[in-house]
Amino acid sequence: MRRAFAFFVVIIIILVIGIISYQKFYKKWEKNPAKEKNMTREIQLNGKKIAVVVAYRDFRDEEYFIPFNILKNAGADVVTVSTSKGTAVGADGGEAKIDMLIDDIDVKDFDAIVFVGGPGCLKYLDNEKSYKLIRESVSNNMLLASICISPVILAKAGVLEGKKATVWSNMMDKSGVKILKDYGALYYNQPVVVDGKIITANGPGAAKEFAQTIINLLTSQ
Repeated sequence: MRRAFAFFVVIIIILVIGIISYQKFYKKWEKNPAKEKNMTREIQLNGKKIAVVVAYRDFRDEEYFIPFNILKNAGADVVTVSTSKGTAVGADGGEAKIDMLIDDIDVKDFDAIVFVGGPGCLKYLDNEKSYKLIRESVSNNMLLASICISPVILAKAGVLEGKKATVWSNMMDKSGVKILKDYGALYYNQPVVVDGKIITANGPGAAKEFAQTIINLLTSQ
């Protein structure tokens, strides 16, 4: 009986240690992924300024924090943009300090505009303010990038007609694909698609490739 009790106590101790280790090493990233470090610098974007546009609520955390870290690590000046001042909150609880409002952006001050997706993307960003920013980006021959469901906003802004592009979809929801096609885009079922200076990606799983593609295009200009 004593042996069984001792064995039970050991198991409890192991579980507690495991929980504490998880909280110590992973919980910090979940609360504030922007503080992730120890990333290798491979390509420099010194002098490049990038505006990353997020929904004020429920942006997709991976699609913001992974590209944000990669682009910052490559030397870019990354500015976070939204529709309200303060702190934007992701669908998984990540927080992003808003540096600028969409209304205040002068595209000529930037080298690239990047739209992030997520559950709140279309609620907060599918509007004339975003369309205007997107059109100005294209008319100024800038790099324009968009991930997850946000390519829908590019399509509605009229910049994907005749362009190759991708967008988030799944077996139950193909609405994004339909909208792209309705607005004349050439849909490709690929993680990342490039057409000229427009980059689109289909979701959080493509976040790293999406960021690297942005770096590749900026450094090739």
